[in-house]
Amino acid sequence: MYIPERKPLFRKPKHQANPFRIALMLVIVMVMLMTLRNLNEGSITPMFLPTATPTRIMASYVEEANTYFIAGDLENAIGAYQRAVSNDPGNSDLLAELARIQVYSSTLITIDEQRVRRLQEALDTINQAVDVAPEDSMVHAVKAFVLSWLSAPNLGLDNWEALKTQAEQEAIYALQLDSQNTLALAYYSEILVDQQKWVQADQNIRQAIQRDPGLMDVRRINGYVQESLGNYSQAIGEYQEAIRINPNLTFIYLRIGANYRAMEQYEAALDYFDRAARINEQLGVNDPIPYFSIATTYIQQGQFFSAGLNARKGLNFDPDNADAFGRLGIVYHRSRNYEGAIPAFECAIRGCPAEQGCEVRQCNPEVDAMVEVQGLPLSAGTVDYYLTYGAVLAGMHRPINGYCEEGMQILAMIRREYSSSPIIMQNVIESENICRNYGY
Repeated sequence: MYIPERKPLFRKPKHQANPFRIALMLVIVMVMLMTLRNLNEGSITPMFLPTATPTRIMASYVEEANTYFIAGDLENAIGAYQRAVSNDPGNSDLLAELARIQVYSSTLITIDEQRVRRLQEALDTINQAVDVAPEDSMVHAVKAFVLSWLSAPNLGLDNWEALKTQAEQEAIYALQLDSQNTLALAYYSEILVDQQKWVQADQNIRQAIQRDPGLMDVRRINGYVQESLGNYSQAIGEYQEAIRINPNLTFIYLRIGANYRAMEQYEAALDYFDRAARINEQLGVNDPIPYFSIATTYIQQGQFFSAGLNARKGLNFDPDNADAFGRLGIVYHRSRNYEGAIPAFECAIRGCPAEQGCEVRQCNPEVDAMVEVQGLPLSAGTVDYYLTYGAVLAGMHRPINGYCEEGMQILAMIRREYSSSPIIMQNVIESENICRNYGY
């Protein structure tokens, strides 16, 4: 017979420990301890923290900028260097390189006022570098370069002579800080050319080439030195070396073309101007200058139709660019298309509504941009437009059109600003005498 176990009546029964439960709890405790240790070490990221945003390495901006510069895309190169500087504002090397590219980018600007603004930006940039590193030879070398280009007389700045003197002082100081600074020696050569010290300039640039023949700036400046000496073949060779190093800088192609044109090798000149235009097209740069260079070459060949066609093509790239209208007026004048020159010069000097601008460009108002043109003030860079406009108005005056009334106003403006220039005043007087014969 089965007798069940007797249970205690007057005390609680003792519970025996469950070994499986104990083992489970030990495992949980160990996992928690390991998790806590990993959190402290950073191996595990806590939940609900904001997602980390990757920080771009400053060196990548520099690499991007250099890539753009080699490609000839100077505006994007400037943007990349500006981003690099914003990440490291105390880096004088970055500031100096940014200023250098800002100077070269001014070659893509045709309006003097805008070109001066870009060069002033370069000066502001390099002055920041001087504040950061006042005893850095390269910083002062680049400042000499900036001041040299800013002091170009054709920009019309009143203090251009003082700027040129300051540029020379900066170059000399850069060489005092580091006599082996090749770029300082090259930039000094460029300044000496502008001061018409050709022998000294040639000596300095020869030393620079011996030190480092692989620098684009050195080759470009030697091309400039040789061009100023009338050694056009040597200048072409040096410019070609410069574009071998940096193959997409269009302003150097334009210098090669201009030297070929000076040698009356027009086909070679047209080839290099066309290369500049194609590089701009690949980069999406709407630069009218190569087309006006092509137009000028065609004029010298007597191909006036092709000249006008290329000049209008350049203008249509930048339809509100008053300087481009002035260049078109010069092309028409040299082509003896005086009737076409008058409205082009009027847009350049006085400005014109969109309809007149479109008529001058021979555009399609239903397809092409319709923009108003703001006239250019009289300056060293525009006085040729004013002189030629006044001469054309005087020459084309008839009693029924009254051109001399406008012509005499233009000539009076030139007389007020350039009365001390014998060459300019000779042209003014000749045009005034024509109009005076008509009673003006």
